[in-house]
Amino acid sequence: MRYFKKRRNSTNSDPGENDPLSGVANLFDIGIVFIVGLIFTLFTAYHLQDLFSEKSEITIMKKSKNEEMEIITKKGKKIKAVKVTQEKAVGRGERLGIAYRLEDGSMVYVPE
Repeated sequence: MRYFKKRRNSTNSDPGENDPLSGVANLFDIGIVFIVGLIFTLFTAYHLQDLFSEKSEITIMKKSKNEEMEIITKKGKKIKAVKVTQEKAVGRGERLGIAYRLEDGSMVYVPE
């Protein structure tokens, strides 16, 4: 029964003072603040604030590792994704302009 006796501590110290895991919570908080700051910095560096605006119109062209391309368009709240294929289109249409490929590989569209 000697193990069940209440032990009286002569010093009035907090039992959590000697806990080695008490600093882990602080490291976790610092990590969360760092991640949020990094996300905020990336959004401002690439001007992606318009993704959250209801009035903005954004078009993003995405290319995957296996050379598949996808065009993502956001108009207001509506988001539309279209995959670009190598299939040839057949049908009637009207000429809208001329596209030129420059020496550096970039393309320029000139409306008529």
